[in-house]
Amino acid sequence: MNPQEQKPKRMVQCVKLGKELEGLDEVPFDNHPLGLRIYDNVSKEAWRSWVEHMKMIMNEYRLNLGSPDHQKLLLQKMEEYFFGEGAELPPDYVPPSQG
Repeated sequence: MNPQEQKPKRMVQCVKLGKELEGLDEVPFDNHPLGLRIYDNVSKEAWRSWVEHMKMIMNEYRLNLGSPDHQKLLLQKMEEYFFGEGAELPPDYVPPSQG
């Protein structure tokens, strides 16, 4: 393929934002059903929002992604964020002050 040629954008009906938007370029987790589900149903824009939300979750819950229990919790929060109740904040979360 000529480097100057661009592949057409892959569009998805984004479950988080409720409209058709550009999809992810690759499956976020190889060999995991949630990764494929996200690839098929989540836009790049919604994924960027998740990454910001994930940072807050990791800090508030003090997650260590080397821990299988912490990985499981993060996957659960990710599934809820995209396909469940949504972006529930940790119980003791205090948002940073604005400006």
